[in-house]
Amino acid sequence: MTESTARVVLITGASGNLGAAVARGFQAAGAQLVLADRAANRLPDLFPDLAASRQHMLCGSVDATDPGMVQRWVDAAIARFGRIDVLANTIGGYKAGAPTHETSLETWDFMMNLNARTAFIASRAVLPQMLQQGSGRIIHTAARAALVGTANHSAYNASKSVVVRLVESMAAEYKHHGITINCVLPGTIDTPQNRSDMPNADGSKWVPPAAIADAFVFLASDEASHITGAALPVYGRS
Repeated sequence: MTESTARVVLITGASGNLGAAVARGFQAAGAQLVLADRAANRLPDLFPDLAASRQHMLCGSVDATDPGMVQRWVDAAIARFGRIDVLANTIGGYKAGAPTHETSLETWDFMMNLNARTAFIASRAVLPQMLQQGSGRIIHTAARAALVGTANHSAYNASKSVVVRLVESMAAEYKHHGITINCVLPGTIDTPQNRSDMPNADGSKWVPPAAIADAFVFLASDEASHITGAALPVYGRS
């Protein structure tokens, strides 16, 4: 992984399979971590080595769909560390399986809130500080499903497409301010839940969370300083 020593990295969804891998990836690269999770007390159990360290900050009870909570999390990070170098947004989810006319409005709203609203809120919260600094990296989680619509996945496909278009728009807006904005497109992630949900699939072809974490760390690195507006495929053999 590329060195990112002393960078302050904010990570959403840090207790999830992908979020935890991204946190460990940036930790290995030497970053100072500001982790957020919706649950109140899950992060100290998951990251006991970080819980007592002044070099890192664990923040529970952060609902990423709530702009007030997200802003307070960001403000706390600035108060502690004085800057934000990277936002790594790992929040996302999947709910589908029905044709559009059978898809409930609740499912549509759930997908848009979880996948798209969270990306917008988190970006809007960190950008003023990055503009003040004249530098920053924002990396969101989209999906291969953002690129092509498929049957019985309209809400999911649409919500992930929003993330890609948001990234492209923001990249155009902030490219002259030292800020790069990109997203990763995972294929099927090798998680215990996916193994349970798809017991007959060949999980050996799926992408381990650590491989996706490598993409996040790369996009935050100096080597990726000229990459912005990109949707980086991390499909493995899935």
